[in-house]
Amino acid sequence: MLIRRFGSARIAVIGTVLTSIGLLSAALAPTGVLFAVALFLGGASDAITDVAQNAHGLRVQRRFGRSIINGFHAIWSIGAVLGGAMAAVAIALQLPLGVHLGISTAVFATVALVALRFCLPGRDDETEADAAAEPADLADTVRRGVTPRTVIAIIALTLIAMAGAVAEDAGNSWATLYLADSLGAAAAVAPLGFIALVGAQFVGRMIGDPLTDRFGQRWVARVGGIIAAVGMTLALAFPSVPGTILGFAAVGFGIATLIPAAMHAADELPGLRAGVGLTIVSWLLRLGFLLSPPFVGYIAENESLRAGLFVAPAAALVAVLLAGFLEKRRTRD
Repeated sequence: MLIRRFGSARIAVIGTVLTSIGLLSAALAPTGVLFAVALFLGGASDAITDVAQNAHGLRVQRRFGRSIINGFHAIWSIGAVLGGAMAAVAIALQLPLGVHLGISTAVFATVALVALRFCLPGRDDETEADAAAEPADLADTVRRGVTPRTVIAIIALTLIAMAGAVAEDAGNSWATLYLADSLGAAAAVAPLGFIALVGAQFVGRMIGDPLTDRFGQRWVARVGGIIAAVGMTLALAFPSVPGTILGFAAVGFGIATLIPAAMHAADELPGLRAGVGLTIVSWLLRLGFLLSPPFVGYIAENESLRAGLFVAPAAALVAVLLAGFLEKRRTRD
């Protein structure tokens, strides 16, 4: 694994730079084929960056002695809003796409390189003895044998992470369209569904760490899943613009800790080298982001978008049912 050989911090920085270059190349691509290749490389680099960032975050958390992974993901929520704001400014200034993404590439690459100096040094193995005692990579892990219990846990944790992804994507992809087209919200009001989800998700992640330390991942996930399921179900059952905005806020707040919790639990599974479980869950949860939009779109085409958005509370209930695979105790070592 690249992370095992070079360290998660270095791979995260390299991935960030390559992702930025991939997106910039897509903007400048002269043909459709090169556009597709650039997006593919950018997306692949982003997937590697995602695993490396979380691997290093979990390494820092182990040193820190208490849960801080949700706070790291809260910064992602800020980044989502910041990215949208940067795009809005670029549009207002009528910047060409290449110039906009060129500036973004320079800024993000610089920030990543500066941040590397403040990351934990060396490889992610706790000791060389631990590295020698554990399977070298995913293929070696499979050859040595993984218990059925570990396989079941990986599947359950992947479904929990995918539940968070599916519920989150419901707001990211469809909130504005549903409020504008289905409920007749004004142009200035329609984006508030997405803003409410991301804003509430940020709040949920900021308070997620102390709640996890006090009550455990399992309790936080179950209560959060219930909040998301009940809030969005009520919003869809009794449709109104204010109620729907509150419903999306309930989804964002409720599912805020699901993906970080699933990643942490996967990284701690017995019998797997640190990083293997995290890699599997991180890559498979992207199927949730990939498959959710066309699935909701299919339901919207054949029934209604309102019916399609019931995937959000359904996903939250999946997380509630599978939360037993998360840690019951505090994350303190």
